[in-house]
Amino acid sequence: MNRQIFAWDCSRDKRQGCSLWLEWMWGGGLLLAAVALFGTNLGSLPLSDREIEMVAQGAKEIFLAAEGRFDLWLAALTNETTASGSLPFSGLVAWFYAIGGANEWTTRLPGALLAALSVPLLYGIGREIFPSRAPALFSALIYLLFVPIWRFGRLALLGGPILCFSLCAMLCILRSRRDLRWSLGVGMSLGGLGLIDGKIALLASAIALLFLALDTPRLLSSPFFWLGAALGSGSATLWYVAQWLSVSQKPISSEFVSRILTQNASALDLPSLPVWFYCQNILTEAWPWLLFSVGGLSLAQKYWNWSWAKLVLLWSGVYLPVISLSGASLAGAVLPIYPVLALAGGAALSEAQNLPSRRSYPTAWAGMFAILSLGATVACLAVAIAPDFNFSFVLTLASVALTLAVVAVSIERKDRQFTTVLFWGMYVSLLLLASSPYWMWGMEMDRSVKSVADLIARNTPAEQIVYTELESRSKALSFYSDRLIVAQPLDRLQQIWETVEQPYLLLRSSAWEQLDLESSRELGATSPDWRLIARENS
Repeated sequence: MNRQIFAWDCSRDKRQGCSLWLEWMWGGGLLLAAVALFGTNLGSLPLSDREIEMVAQGAKEIFLAAEGRFDLWLAALTNETTASGSLPFSGLVAWFYAIGGANEWTTRLPGALLAALSVPLLYGIGREIFPSRAPALFSALIYLLFVPIWRFGRLALLGGPILCFSLCAMLCILRSRRDLRWSLGVGMSLGGLGLIDGKIALLASAIALLFLALDTPRLLSSPFFWLGAALGSGSATLWYVAQWLSVSQKPISSEFVSRILTQNASALDLPSLPVWFYCQNILTEAWPWLLFSVGGLSLAQKYWNWSWAKLVLLWSGVYLPVISLSGASLAGAVLPIYPVLALAGGAALSEAQNLPSRRSYPTAWAGMFAILSLGATVACLAVAIAPDFNFSFVLTLASVALTLAVVAVSIERKDRQFTTVLFWGMYVSLLLLASSPYWMWGMEMDRSVKSVADLIARNTPAEQIVYTELESRSKALSFYSDRLIVAQPLDRLQQIWETVEQPYLLLRSSAWEQLDLESSRELGATSPDWRLIARENS
């Protein structure tokens, strides 16, 4: 990338009459592509334990607390939910419950839509920091096709809201350099991010201020910028004030401070994470786009005085070390690093596209794509000969292998169309994976939980408490059965049986035989080896 290339791109854009409606078309196209990719087959798999603990159970309690009325945000404020996630996001999911009922699709859809919205937001950021459209478009497509973004964006976790609000805040900051009215959006976006996760909001604010200090220091001395940011964050401020009033009448309560700084940390904390955990996460899940991102980061060091280079180096140089040194953090806390990797990758791809035809692409590119294609081919063959052969998964791996192989050959032949093949091939591959039953890997999910919950719902009175030894699935059973499922040790279950007038127990056969349950009878059974027990006279 050099100044001449950038100047040529800018003049070309002007000759083509780049206008506002064209930008809206690009943004709208990216949004539609993202909605299709993130929204396909959302309701096909049961909710995982983390999804229920973080969002679904809280949303369902909020919806039930509203008693059919549409004051769900008031219910979100006053309800003492058992979920440890973000109450505002759970309130948003509760709105979807009010429209489409409480199910997997309505639980995952709000987060998927917010994640999809973050794609055109990143394109907007690229248009602000790059002088031509090509690197902005490449960055948005790389970001869309990052597997961690696609995966966490589809789950009912907080990845989608975090990405959407953080990118919206950065876009508003960049636009504020030309129009101070966008400072309202800065406050609103950072305030929304604070409602989701206070720690990430503070870190994002620090990165934004450092960038402005290096790139546009005059903005920090503008009272209108600070006034707009303060007014924009008013809704978040009112929310926290209302929460404080609902928690305590003391000047500052420890519970209130805990809600601000650890909105959702408790549910997904990964204790004693090594310093290299997040770097390892990126190195294993960011391919093949990491190849371009590394080149873009090297390019940013060369052109460090450009705005895009300052943003890329500052964002990656501050965020990744901070979350790595934090030790224990959210499983999805690494997600905000992927937008900056996409911006770096977009810059590298733009430079490669503008190279003279006589020059070759970097040697490592063709070799790395060939290696990745070989790995995908081996995986495809291994799955194809496995006893539990699944055609959809084999088709996905074959699509990836073919795409990477064609890209490797195209790069070796100096064919500039390799980017088109790469983006389309990976997009189709992710669509195929989303349509298969294997898109939600690595999450604690029990496919039998819905049958057990149905057993409980059919054989117990409404609002009945059911006691079980199944501690790891109690929240999932509570969500799907509309009953309160309480996990207890066996000795405590014995006491409950003797003291409660009409007890209901969910036990394995071995536990039923071990306990001394007089006058017990089986109401029903389901696999794997679960029994619903009640008293004879109940």
